[in-house]
Amino acid sequence: MKTNLILHQTHHTLADFDAIFQSTVELLKGEGLHVFPELYLTGYPLQDLVLQRPFIESYLEYLNDLDQWSKKASGSWRALIGGLHYEMETTGLPKKITNVIYEVVPGVGLKNLYSKRLLPNYDIFDEQKYFSPGQETAFYEFNGQTFGLQICEDMWASSVHELDPCKLMHEEVQKKGLKLAAVINLSASPFEAAKKKKRFDRARNISLLFGCPFIYVNRVGGEDEILFDGGSFIMAGSKLQLEMKSFEAETKIIALEDISGSYSEKPEIKTENTWEGLFSPRLNMDAHPPTLKVWTDEECEEVMRALIFGLQEYASKSGFKKFLVALSGGMDSALVLALVKIGLRPGQSFEAIYMPSVFSSSVSTEFSEDMCRRLGIKLSYFPIKFLHSAVKNAFTQTFQDPFHGLTDENVQSRLRGTLLYTRSNQTGAMVINTSNKSELAVGYSTQYGDSVGAISVLGDLYKSEVYRLAEYVNKHHGNYIPEGIIKRGPSAELRENQLDQDSLPPYDRLDPMLEGILSYRLGKKQLLEAGFTETEITRVLNLYLKSEYKRAQFCPILKVKAKSFGFGYRVPMSKNLSYQF
Repeated sequence: MKTNLILHQTHHTLADFDAIFQSTVELLKGEGLHVFPELYLTGYPLQDLVLQRPFIESYLEYLNDLDQWSKKASGSWRALIGGLHYEMETTGLPKKITNVIYEVVPGVGLKNLYSKRLLPNYDIFDEQKYFSPGQETAFYEFNGQTFGLQICEDMWASSVHELDPCKLMHEEVQKKGLKLAAVINLSASPFEAAKKKKRFDRARNISLLFGCPFIYVNRVGGEDEILFDGGSFIMAGSKLQLEMKSFEAETKIIALEDISGSYSEKPEIKTENTWEGLFSPRLNMDAHPPTLKVWTDEECEEVMRALIFGLQEYASKSGFKKFLVALSGGMDSALVLALVKIGLRPGQSFEAIYMPSVFSSSVSTEFSEDMCRRLGIKLSYFPIKFLHSAVKNAFTQTFQDPFHGLTDENVQSRLRGTLLYTRSNQTGAMVINTSNKSELAVGYSTQYGDSVGAISVLGDLYKSEVYRLAEYVNKHHGNYIPEGIIKRGPSAELRENQLDQDSLPPYDRLDPMLEGILSYRLGKKQLLEAGFTETEITRVLNLYLKSEYKRAQFCPILKVKAKSFGFGYRVPMSKNLSYQF
């Protein structure tokens, strides 16, 4: 008798217990072994929700409902489902929480099979704050076959973890003389550009090590900044037997007996196939100074889809159907607007508002008008010249301090932010931020001005990557962005003849330097050794270090890189900076 594997790559809102219960009941049909993602029953990441009494009470009630339903259910199916297991104090507060795999058996109920052994505690993860680690390897019997069980991080070897669950499982397999039919991993693994290959490489090593297929089931969803891409798969030796869609819920059925692969190769454990390899920065260190690696077309497509998915997830879960973008005639706002257009769904609409100042060039106006024609939308034209003048006059009459330089520049940006949110209040549209990662890193933005927005789409893309993605979008997804925008020099247009390069190093030098600081954690000494000049290093470090307060008050940033500003970046705002120099 064949053993059917039914893989459920699911997509739900966090803590939407009623919807998840109904979905579970509908999906648990058909003979075979149903496999769901990590923490399917709740969603992930949960953060302090797992500690709140209303959440705990609702979850336990719903878990009991699922247990009672399964006791009344019939069939020859079984299910492996990720969830939480609570041990409670007499006070009603949790004493111990574990991230577990439940077996669901019709006519019997739920059984806790396995607790996650490796609890990630880096970057966006803080599972050691909430969960207790499991202590034992788990083997699961179904239909006369034996399966090894893992949860997400358990597949990643690491120098930061005290144990390697794969190694321990393999030792136990050999000691007991077991023959595994497959290793099954229930995951909630966030998206990162180029992460797919690293997953495949690691899965290939595990499959070759155990001499059986490796089955990986991942969740789909956008949880504020963090994106889960799905991309579930089956690796049989060096053969990718099955790959599921990215950023879409999907169910696939495959017979275990139909999975074929050669297991004669010796697994090759390289640094890039371990946990540390997941966080390798995108720098070409052979160059002097280093350069930022250029995205391939495949990576551009992957990032574009991730950004659109993240924007739509944030909007739908926040109840927005309208989008509002401040168009400037520059690169960042043009790319954001193009992404909105490409990802627009039925029933949604978007608007561009152009707010030129006395310093805005006629070229910016022409480019903005051209882009809106290409998109087929009206350009709302709202000059700030007279508002700017009125504010300046009022301040000059009231205060004796001079009104020029940064004061004069920033008031223009803040006026635009005010107008943007006034329009948002009128229409109920969600304001989308247009800042990029280079600007965030050096504070090249105005607090409560061009830094406003509900969500940042480009906040994890350096300026050079914004240009690369724009070129790709134009070539492959509609020629929405005027070529003149892509070719013109970047400028905030807040003073006469202003260019970004007046205040910053060229982006082909700034961006790799910033990646070195953020991802490689380089300081002045290491940057000098890498080939950057002392003048530019001092300038950039000063800007970077003194901009923490701006980043701390910035909106959520869609995370598409291993190391990003936002949720996984935690640096004190108040500190002594002399140690850096």
